[in-house]
Amino acid sequence: MRLFARASNPWSAVFAPLLFVVLTLWASAAGACLIERGAGAPAPFTRHFGQDCTQQEREAQAVPAAELLAALQAGRGLDLEGVVVVGDVALDQLPLLTPEAVFKLPPRIQDIIPVEDIRDVRLIAGPVAIKDSLVRGTIETNLTTGLLVINGPVTMTGTTFERMVDLSYAVFGGPVDFSHAILLREGFFIHARFTEGARFEATALGTHSRFHKATFAGPVTFKRAGFNGLAEFLEVQFRQEAQFAQTYFKLGTGFSGSRFGGLLDFSEARFDREAFFTHTLFAKDAYFRRATFVGVADFSDAEFRGLEDFSKVLFSAEPRFTRTKLTGERPIPRGLQDPRIMYGIVAALILFLFWFVYLLKKHS
Repeated sequence: MRLFARASNPWSAVFAPLLFVVLTLWASAAGACLIERGAGAPAPFTRHFGQDCTQQEREAQAVPAAELLAALQAGRGLDLEGVVVVGDVALDQLPLLTPEAVFKLPPRIQDIIPVEDIRDVRLIAGPVAIKDSLVRGTIETNLTTGLLVINGPVTMTGTTFERMVDLSYAVFGGPVDFSHAILLREGFFIHARFTEGARFEATALGTHSRFHKATFAGPVTFKRAGFNGLAEFLEVQFRQEAQFAQTYFKLGTGFSGSRFGGLLDFSEARFDREAFFTHTLFAKDAYFRRATFVGVADFSDAEFRGLEDFSKVLFSAEPRFTRTKLTGERPIPRGLQDPRIMYGIVAALILFLFWFVYLLKKHS
């Protein structure tokens, strides 16, 4: 039997390693960190890091707070996603508007600005979006007088803030969304005005949260949010529906002096410390169904003008309803909740029992 040896291809020794190198480079490029920078002014300042970017790559190309502030000073918005922001953003460094510029703002915003503050107004002209990012420094208005107008949507979904977020005296001209954000330190919205809807759904709030004298003109939700520090909602105006269902309050909580103009839902909320609702007005229906109050729940001098639902609420301490007013119309029970129907069912069961006993005796 004759054997034939196959001649080897001399080019294979050259192309095989070359092909391996090309495929390796292609695979590396496919998993490379893609960064979208967007157009220049007047478009929003844009940084989008792709999902394939590692944390080390994001840190290496962190966005300085000074660049963000410069963009805002130039009248641009912000569009950030998957970024790391380093440094503090001091919003009081934005220029003051002239009275003529204030009068060019949308009417709903002009109506909010007091006459005495007309020369003390700063503006963020475009939308602000910082999504799925890490902010290492503070974001602060540093205002005790005047206003900061944000004339566009504010979106902070999925972002972690390592230090203070202080947006006190801000006027939000568009919807606000902090859903799934994490605030590790203080979150202050003192005297803030939310002209449209606000979402803090499943938001983790840190050591101290203050919404003192804030105004929510649109619907607001804190559903499934967690307040890990003090939560202050003193003298807050909720003009439409307010949702706090399944919300967790770890430390003391205060809603005293607040006004709930729409439906309110605290169903399945949990208060691990004191909860104060003194001098609070509930203009519409208020639901506390299955809520848990571990500390004292104080509703003294509160007024319920709609239905108040405290069914299956767990009070670990005696609640306080001193001078609480119930001025709303009581709902007419329906179905099995109607006592007349329940009495009828009980009477029918008793008659059936007597009839059944009678039959047994008759056939015995």
